[in-house]
Amino acid sequence: MADVQLFGLWGSFFSHRIEIALKLKGVEYEFIEEDLSNKSPLLLLYNPIHKKIPVLVHKGNPIAESHVILEYIDETWKGHPILPENPHERANARFWAQFIDEKCRVALRNAYGCQEKEREEEATREACELLKTLENELKDRRFFGGDTIGLVDIVANFIGFWLGAIQEALEVKLFTEERFPKLYRWSEEFVNCSIIKESLPPRDKLISFMRRRYGLSS
Repeated sequence: MADVQLFGLWGSFFSHRIEIALKLKGVEYEFIEEDLSNKSPLLLLYNPIHKKIPVLVHKGNPIAESHVILEYIDETWKGHPILPENPHERANARFWAQFIDEKCRVALRNAYGCQEKEREEEATREACELLKTLENELKDRRFFGGDTIGLVDIVANFIGFWLGAIQEALEVKLFTEERFPKLYRWSEEFVNCSIIKESLPPRDKLISFMRRRYGLSS
């Protein structure tokens, strides 16, 4: 058994966050693909509370939840810090990482999942406002972490890559260069980093998966 194992799913941005962090740190790991319709006994053993991926197992000790795992990785392996050293900057990074998952991701899911026109327009407005708030935090930096990829960039992988695949699958245009020039530039910079490229699923396969997920023909 490898010292480090990652239980994940090929198309999950949650488990890909962990792959990004491990590769940034230069940590070798074994990826174990899960079938969420038939969860393995090991996944249920290692994450009996939530029964979800990702789960990182390090020397037999399981860690669940992507934010928790990212911090564990940063504290366990040196090189390429994921969180800043300064306590205030660390707290700020945690805040924006939570903002992405608790605000942006939820609003985008609502915008793309609405069936009623009026609610869809309201959800789209909310999503755009939240993305603009996130863009204002980015300012003119290359990454949210400055010159290097950090916690907020990793958590924003959904916006950097998955969002484009969803938009292409649904044939909608919410996140565009015209609306969000700085955030859009960040997304291109992010996905073109060599380590990030290595960690991303095939785009065509992801688009087909998203079309099926939203009830469209592939």
